[in-house]
Order: sequence, then structure tokens, then C-alpha cells
Amino acid sequence: VVVRGVVQGVGFRWFVQRSATDLGLDGWVRNRPDGAVELAAEGPADAVETLVEMVANGPDGSWVSDVSVRREPATGAGGGFTIRSGSHPGD
Repeated sequence: VVVRGVVQGVGFRWFVQRSATDLGLDGWVRNRPDGAVELAAEGPADAVETLVEMVANGPDGSWVSDVSVRREPATGAGGGFTIRSGSHPGD
């Protein structure tokens, strides 16, 4: 999933990590150099869809202009949901 808008510097990655963890999903989230936030999530389809809906709304202080979703087969990597260092200053 790639989320565009005002999504860096507003706690967006923390919001995604907390939401995904609450939904029992595995994966990661990171800032991209183009100002977008990118994430990969694995788990039950209904939980993944709920996360996509949540990121489309974003946390307070953010403004989401576009959400692009690409579906791929799950890797089964497990390991919880992490924040990866990205390209935002201060990462």
C-alpha cells in the first residue's frame, strides 16, 4: 500500500503500526523519499481491508489524497508489524 498526501511528520507510521498490531497483522511501514508512506501487511483478508480503510482516513493531523493498493501472495514471514527506517529526515 502506498499512501500519499500529508503523511510524513504527523505520526502516520506510528498510527499504522498501532492499528496493524491491534488487528493482528504482520508487516512493516516506512516513509518514502517522494513524501509518501509505504506499507506491507499480511493476515486475514478482513483485517487487511480494515487497515486499508483506516490508513485512507489517517490519524489526526494527516491528510490522505491517494491510497494505492497492490495485492500479492502472502509470504508468511510473521514477526509482528514494524516501522522501518525510511527516507524522512530524522528516521
